[in-house]
Amino acid sequence: MANGVAQIRRSVMTLALPVTVSSLLQRTEGIVAVFLVGGLGAIPIAAVGLGQLLAFIATTLVSGLSVGTNVIIAQQWGARRYEDAGQASRHFIGLSIGVSFALALLGLSVNGLIMQLLGAQPEVIALALPYSNLIFLVIPFTVLLAVLSSILQGTGDTRTPMYAMILVNVLHIALAYPLIYGYWGVPAFGVKGAAVAVGIAEATGSVYLLFRCRTIFKPSKRLRWDMLRTIWQVGAPVSGERIMQQAGILLYTKIVLIYGTVSYAAHQVGLSIESLSFLPGYGFAIAAATMVGQSIGAGKYTRAKLENWEANRLATFIMSAMGIVFFFFPYVLLRAFTSDEAVIDLGTVFLKIVALLQVPLALTMVLAGSLRGAGDTRFIMIATTIGMWGVRIPIAFVAGYWLTMGVFYVWLAMIADWTLRMMLMLWRYRSERWKSIRVLRSSTT
Repeated sequence: MANGVAQIRRSVMTLALPVTVSSLLQRTEGIVAVFLVGGLGAIPIAAVGLGQLLAFIATTLVSGLSVGTNVIIAQQWGARRYEDAGQASRHFIGLSIGVSFALALLGLSVNGLIMQLLGAQPEVIALALPYSNLIFLVIPFTVLLAVLSSILQGTGDTRTPMYAMILVNVLHIALAYPLIYGYWGVPAFGVKGAAVAVGIAEATGSVYLLFRCRTIFKPSKRLRWDMLRTIWQVGAPVSGERIMQQAGILLYTKIVLIYGTVSYAAHQVGLSIESLSFLPGYGFAIAAATMVGQSIGAGKYTRAKLENWEANRLATFIMSAMGIVFFFFPYVLLRAFTSDEAVIDLGTVFLKIVALLQVPLALTMVLAGSLRGAGDTRFIMIATTIGMWGVRIPIAFVAGYWLTMGVFYVWLAMIADWTLRMMLMLWRYRSERWKSIRVLRSSTT
């Protein structure tokens, strides 16, 4: 038994570490783009940031496709139904291409209007619009990169997507600098050069992953409506969950803004620091989704429980350690981002609050990953909606607008939100209703 648990622990770490690195690299790509245009001035920085925001919102709408891919492939792979897994992969790729082209057309049609509605200045829009248009033109590669990564992760291969993201980042940096500033005989395209570099890099990463996925694909003579139905059943709640979360964050941020620039700056810097703890949490969540999905597909429910336990234990240990750093060394962390003492003072309060969140966050993220691996995505959407819109937003609104209390009480709403989500996830997981979910039956039955 001890050897079995040790083996599961190694498997969790083997899966989680590459996903953590991949997540870091995904964040790095956007950060590097902003950093590289920094030499052009504040307006280009704002333009790139605005363009990235619109692209992020767009890809959030199709995030369910990637999660659905991971869940279905993992369960078919665990059941050794490789032909079904291969056919599902082809369906996913075809669907992702169709959806991404529709998304590109939608983005090209409305991105200028959205920029105006967001209140961007005309000079920012003048630069952001060409950048955003190019980003939407290449968004099929962004979606394809995510779906192909999910296919490989579903088979238990998290290293190849990591290598793809390393390739994307290296190529992006190598191309962006000369394209933006005009070096080595290349014309200076400014902000548009940053978008071109993203497109070429992500297209190259997509081709690399397509090549690595070639042994998984299986020919499909007909359109399998059961697969498309399953994609909708598993993926739609994930997209709904992400939309509810992002909409809630936008409103929550608006409440924080009533306390002024210093409070908002402390909030944003604190979130940037806290995001470091999200990366390992996300890695363990994907590891749990993959391993639990494969075990459920194979009918090994006891092993699925052990995998969930190990992923939770490791995530809690690592994120708790980061919470201790946030609580006892906030000044050192904040000082790396700003020298404004007022921001540091408030940011210290924020980091102490999020330090207390690390255990609920770890358990919520990994339990959600395990439930996704079982295909129980609808409940996660419900829990997210209750936590964000039933707890965090009402508490923050009452504290900020009604009682005009300090921003400290608005931030405390995060603890109430994530604690409730953790309790809901624990209740759902312990109910073992996830055992009765059947994501996709074999094509031969």
